[in-house]
Amino acid sequence: MAKAKKLYYSISEVAELAKLEPHVLRFWEKEFPQLKPKKSRGGNRTYQPKDIQTIYRIKQLLYEKGFTIEGARSQLKDASKEEKAELTAKGLIEQLKKELNELLGLFS
Repeated sequence: MAKAKKLYYSISEVAELAKLEPHVLRFWEKEFPQLKPKKSRGGNRTYQPKDIQTIYRIKQLLYEKGFTIEGARSQLKDASKEEKAELTAKGLIEQLKKELNELLGLFS
């Protein structure tokens, strides 16, 4: 049976998963507005799976694709805009489907 994913990870767990040092993750938090892990009452960072995905994306852009910090930041910003536009389009399509089904109901 597969182990369930955790909801929150500590900085040391994330650093180990991503094969990065914790100070790199703390630096990236300052450089990338998309990376904002929550903090516990004790002030410890708690990363969610979406944060970890962002870390992997940043690592890929910087280390594999050779982007600068500014270039990687721009890439993430553009991707975020595309995702928002896609969600908006999906919402419009769903609303249109609903209205068409209501019209079909009137003529049935």
